[in-house]
Amino acid sequence: MANTTAAEKKYKIRLPKTKEMADDVFVSVNDRSWLIKRGEEVELPECAYEVLRNQELALLHAYEYSEAAERK
Repeated sequence: MANTTAAEKKYKIRLPKTKEMADDVFVSVNDRSWLIKRGEEVELPECAYEVLRNQELALLHAYEYSEAAERK
């Protein structure tokens, strides 16, 4: 894990581990990076948390778009 400053807001998260999603997740923001183990609770600074949150939102929007296109 990369160094975090004491002033950064931190979030505890646990990424699910399934048969389809078993690999660790790499997150990089500017010159800092994290390798997040699935199935374990980890504490991340806000910038890394935001990357994961935005990824989840993008996947959700892609899924919704795909579903809408199939109904047309």
